[in-house]
Amino acid sequence: MTSTATPFAHLDLPTLKPEPRPWSTWFARFLSGALLVAMALQFGKMDTNQLHNALPQNLWFLPVLLALYFALPIADWVIFRRLWALPASGFLVLLAKRIGNEVLISYSGEVYFYLWARKRTELSSAPFGAIKDVNILSALAANLVALLLLMFTYPFISQLHLGQYTHASVIFAAVMLMMSFLILLFSRRVFTLERTQLRWIFGVHILRLTAGVLLCALLWFIILPGPHFGFWLVLSMIRLLVGRLPFLPNKEALFAVVAVFLVGQDSAVSTLITLTASTMLALHIFVAVILGAVALLSPVRDIFPKKAVTS
Repeated sequence: MTSTATPFAHLDLPTLKPEPRPWSTWFARFLSGALLVAMALQFGKMDTNQLHNALPQNLWFLPVLLALYFALPIADWVIFRRLWALPASGFLVLLAKRIGNEVLISYSGEVYFYLWARKRTELSSAPFGAIKDVNILSALAANLVALLLLMFTYPFISQLHLGQYTHASVIFAAVMLMMSFLILLFSRRVFTLERTQLRWIFGVHILRLTAGVLLCALLWFIILPGPHFGFWLVLSMIRLLVGRLPFLPNKEALFAVVAVFLVGQDSAVSTLITLTASTMLALHIFVAVILGAVALLSPVRDIFPKKAVTS
């Protein structure tokens, strides 16, 4: 079989019955090329010496940072493993999906993942429906976790530079988060998967997001233990909300800007947040280089048996 794999999409899901759609192949290649260009541009802007000098002496930050980075692709792999019998090698494609979402624009990684999966399964509409449902449930789970954190961390929000608008800002944020759940009134028209699958996926997202928020707060607490842990939870919640903004590239950098505005430019906290954004970008570049190297060195062949896949 002739492979049309893109730089990161070099491994196949079980079953190959693609329809001839040249535009999807070229669009996937365009996304891959755009991702590589974006990574190169971001790397050119990085001050590697400054990043190296700013790294903390406490090495416990490293396993926490890695756990935070890989929490999302691991959760995605668990979900699609159950839905599509996604093999372990599919984890590499999910890594590329995450990098595309965060370095290019939101959902560009989802488009890439859909095109990759569409060419490698015999499902007709299931890939789109499953990816759509997983993303909607991810957004709802993120809003629920943020809403709960907003309630538990309210006493620490006063440490941010919100002034007399602190109470009004909390109420407005809570209302906006709750409004997102109105989509559940139309769940039969919105969702494709069965309810049992939807509940299970939602549970995985809740666990992943809760772990992500705690890991992020723990990471900052390890590096800079001065502020109360609840203060770090507040910033971690804001990072979660910024991550949900659509069609924006490099959201870690955007969160760093928001955090500097909230805590003050001269604060050690703002320096730490900026360091975190730079470290995440460095991880994206490192992982992208590994994915590209694996794609180039791996033989182009079908390594999984062609068997039926059911969602």
